[in-house]
Parts: sequence; C-alpha cells; structure tokens
Amino acid sequence: MPPQTDIQHNPTCLLLPGIVPSYRTELGMMVQGKSEEVIQTAEFEKLRGKVQLIFTSPPFPLNRKKKYGNLQGEEYLNWIASFAPKWKELLTPTGSIVIELGNAWEQGSPVMSTLALETLIKFKQKGRLKLCQQFIAYNPARLPSPAEWVTVQRIRVKDSYTNVWWMSPTAKPKANNRNVLTEYSDAMKHLLKTGAYNSGKRPSEFAINETSFLNDNGGAIPGNVLRVANTRGTDEYLRYCAEHNLPLHPARMAYELPEFFIKFLTDPGDLVLDPFGGSNTTGATAERLGRQWISVELDEDYIAGSMGRFSDKLVEIDDSRTTSCALIGAVTR
Repeated sequence: MPPQTDIQHNPTCLLLPGIVPSYRTELGMMVQGKSEEVIQTAEFEKLRGKVQLIFTSPPFPLNRKKKYGNLQGEEYLNWIASFAPKWKELLTPTGSIVIELGNAWEQGSPVMSTLALETLIKFKQKGRLKLCQQFIAYNPARLPSPAEWVTVQRIRVKDSYTNVWWMSPTAKPKANNRNVLTEYSDAMKHLLKTGAYNSGKRPSEFAINETSFLNDNGGAIPGNVLRVANTRGTDEYLRYCAEHNLPLHPARMAYELPEFFIKFLTDPGDLVLDPFGGSNTTGATAERLGRQWISVELDEDYIAGSMGRFSDKLVEIDDSRTTSCALIGAVTR
C-alpha cells in the first residue's frame, strides 16, 4: 500500500483541481482530450516536477488507418518528438520516460522503415534526454504481419516485437531491479541448495570464483527482452465492454508491460502519467500497485470501456471545486 502521507496530503484528484475527469479513483483520474492540448493547459502546468514516470504507447505509424488515429512519415516523427520537451518538464529530477514504438514498413514493399528509429533519435534530441536502456517487448502470439509478405508471398517472417525505450534527463534516474526479479531456474535452485558448481575461468575469459553464485538474492535479474503475450480470452475489461456494447480498443496493451516499468522505476505513492491512455491498462496497473496515476485519452468510447478495469474502485466526482471541463481539445461529435 502507498504511504498514507502521500495519499492523504497529495491525492491525485487535487493535483489538477481545475479539471473534471471523465472518472477517477482514490489514486488516479482519466482526462478526456487531445494529449498535445491537454498537457499545454494551465492545469497540467501544476504537474511540473511531480511525475515520476511517463509510460505510454502512442499510435504506431501504421500504413493502415486505425480509429484511434495514426500519422505517417515526417508528420508522425515531428508529432511524437514535439512531446519531448513538455514531458521532460513534468518529470521529477529522477523521473523517467518509457515509450513503446512499433515497427514500420515501407508502403507496398517488403522493406522495413527506419521511421521508428528516426523518431526515437529526434525525440531524444528535442527533449535533451539520455537513453538509459532499450527493451524488447516480445509477443509470441502476435498475428503474422505484414500479411502480404508473411502469409501470402511467404518472403518474410512475422513481426513479433516492439521496441520500448527508457529515457531520462539524468543518467541515474530512480530505478531498482530488485523490484522486478524473476523466479530462479530449477538449475539455479539446485545450485543454491547444493552449493556446487564449476568455478574457474570461462572461455569468455571471465573468472568465476568459488562463491560467486552462492548468494540467494531472492530471484534472478531479468533481461531486457520482456515476454508480453496479450492472449486473455476474457477479463474484467472485455466483459464490461461486452455488457455495455462498447467497442474494444484495437491495440490493447498486456498489463505485464506497464507493471514491469512501474515496479522498476517508481515507488508506492509516486505519480505515473500515460498521455495516450487507450483502454487505460497503465492506470489500472498503477492503481493495483499503489501508485497515483493520470491518463489522457481522446476517444470517449475507449474511456467508457476503460472504466471496466476499475470495478468498485471508482469514486464520485465532486466538481464543486473545478473551473473547467475535462473535454480539453477534444473533437465533439
């Protein structure tokens, strides 16, 4: 549970007193609007220096248009990079930005585009950020794509991963890999039990002494390839959308992805921001882990569906202290 002082004296609902959220919990809120316009408001200015982690997965530069909107080419690159300076201002001195960028392919050609890499470089440069580490989000259950080259002509294999980039204004942001240890393998458990292994010099020329692997640290340090298959047939979100006849978000994120980075880069009570909330997997995961959170999403149907992730955690919104509407920069229907 988060420290009582953090939640009682600095609740998320009071960080943005001028905004009526679409919904909120005791730890967080969902705000409707265009992300690029919401973060420029006077209300969001109050978050300057308070966000510990910005974790987000913006629309990918797909050749096929999606309902949630996806730009392409130079327009996409400049759009994503434009967020970097403002996001940096919102971070604490030890804060982090983690952004998932999907792969892109050249239109009508079995050739990969470098757009995602160019976008990363421009984002990093514009925000004057340090690249702390690259992660791979590997989805073994991902559908074969690009379909024309993978399943029709059979001249490529399926694209089954995305890049996740961890950046920060500082070379040493808050991070603790003890919070994301994985279970020891059976072989390591046996080694710890018997205390026997082959020490000495390895072919790689590393020298392993007789006690190097005898400490039980509670688990293994994970690698930077994260297995995140989103294959659940049913969950709270899916049931809620079905019951209320709401469209599912077409690019839902597996909760294991934000969970890893929230555990790794924040402490209970810290504030997590997702500027492209979608079905609000980030907010729901932050809530479960005792972090404060704010998510921004434009589409009202996706917001309505995301409420299903919070069941009995939603609280009544008191707008008596507010001065503006949550619909900031949104396109009205």
